[in-house]
Amino acid sequence: MLGLLLGSIATVLLLATFIARIRLRWWWIRSFEFPRLQIASAAALCLLAALLLPVSPMWRTIALVLCITAVVIQACYILPWTRLWPKQVRSAKVRDEQRDITLLIANVLTTNRRASDLIRQVRAHQPDILLTLESDQWWQDQLDPALDATWPYSVKIPLDNLYGMHLYSRLPLEDTSVEWLIQDDIPSIHTHVRLPGGEAIRLFAVHPRPPAPGESEKSLWRDAELLWIGERIQKTPEPTLVAGDLNDVAWSRTTRRFCRIGGMLDPRRGRGMFSTFHAHYPILRWPLDHIFVSEHFMLGNMSRLQGFGSDHFPILATLCYRPTRSDEHETPTASAEEQSEARQTIRKGQREEQD
Repeated sequence: MLGLLLGSIATVLLLATFIARIRLRWWWIRSFEFPRLQIASAAALCLLAALLLPVSPMWRTIALVLCITAVVIQACYILPWTRLWPKQVRSAKVRDEQRDITLLIANVLTTNRRASDLIRQVRAHQPDILLTLESDQWWQDQLDPALDATWPYSVKIPLDNLYGMHLYSRLPLEDTSVEWLIQDDIPSIHTHVRLPGGEAIRLFAVHPRPPAPGESEKSLWRDAELLWIGERIQKTPEPTLVAGDLNDVAWSRTTRRFCRIGGMLDPRRGRGMFSTFHAHYPILRWPLDHIFVSEHFMLGNMSRLQGFGSDHFPILATLCYRPTRSDEHETPTASAEEQSEARQTIRKGQREEQD
């Protein structure tokens, strides 16, 4: 009986592993891309149980084969976001205040009322840019008096649909626009940031709708928005940062394709997952809040900050603009087939309305 139980658990874990590989956009399929670490951990525990518990040789063999297969497949996805993997973005050993930029990204959770805890962290870390997500008019009323004097350049989109967005900057913003790329209730901020040394870098702030019950029945619209950003970066290459809650994990097919389309690098690769969601449930936690950089940047430091009542942790990163060292990075590139598929996804996302 024990052997049957272990074999059944191993079968479910392997099935969950393979479901994530299905190239369909239904939310319940895409959701299996998120808990890869959890599935791998469960498979490892099941494997250990099969080795230590008194089960028949047949069931032990079945459980071991299924669990090892699941662990190996999941490890192929998540290992790049551990310290066992080479760093994708080089570390900057020498800092330059004229060419470094620090970003603090925080999904505040609209119903959360602990604004003072977030403001305290902003003041403590003094980022050049603060990007808040899910921020509505209440959050703007709390943030403005505390931040406007020190972070005088801003873009404010207070919405009560969970997709409000506020950007506060101590550095000048230029050519700023608010875009509604795929869905008319999901904004993104496109701007250039003027560094103290005089160079201008491009910043995209995004928060696409997730594939989830009550949100989107498919990942089409999220995928289309991310790929649209990637295609824009590819068409008009310049020093670029992309930041926000992507409602997608770093190892997903869509996010990896976005990086290849736009030639973007992930500072977390080779350093850790920096999982930001869910702040209240450590067992169910994965990286949803992201900062991607073009090859022109190196990493000063990156850290996940303390919780402040939201279901997301804030994330803080200092990016160092070093264009003369771009050739030290291996920039990902997309194949012609991937570029064609990305354009098809974008067109479909713009054409198809959500129920």
